Amino acid sequence: MESRVGLPSVGSVIWYCRPQAAIDWLEEAFGFERSLVVEGEAGAVHHSELTIGDGYVMVVGPPRDHAVSPMQFGGRTTQSVHVQLTEGLDIHCERARAAGARIVREPETQPYGDRVYTCMDLEDHPWSFGQTVAALSDAEMADATGHKIVVGKP
Repeated sequence: MESRVGLPSVGSVIWYCRPQAAIDWLEEAFGFERSLVVEGEAGAVHHSELTIGDGYVMVVGPPRDHAVSPMQFGGRTTQSVHVQLTEGLDIHCERARAAGARIVREPETQPYGDRVYTCMDLEDHPWSFGQTVAALSDAEMADATGHKIVVGKP
């Protein structure tokens, strides 16, 4: 039996009304790879793990109890998932767009050195993707953004 040791310390759980379709779509649109799916009845997913780079998300559903999909809540959400890519951000954006992602912020290089885009998935979950294109020091970021940069506990 294959060991499941070694997952990153933090992973996001995302509730979908149609979790099986969401898993397929996240692979197609964003390049996630499924590593585990625990299926329930009638298309339910009790647990899943999808990896990208050195991170992962868990897709579950359909929503129950206190969980909702933004699609059920008028598009409102209390979270966003961010994925930091190592290369190909603009190509990634076009791949997501072609799969049906609604791009709400086109790729743009930010003053702090990352190129970023933001999109909504098929159930209105927000996602952002970034790629560092210029490694800046804390002082350079502060100068570029006009914001005080605090590293560690103040």
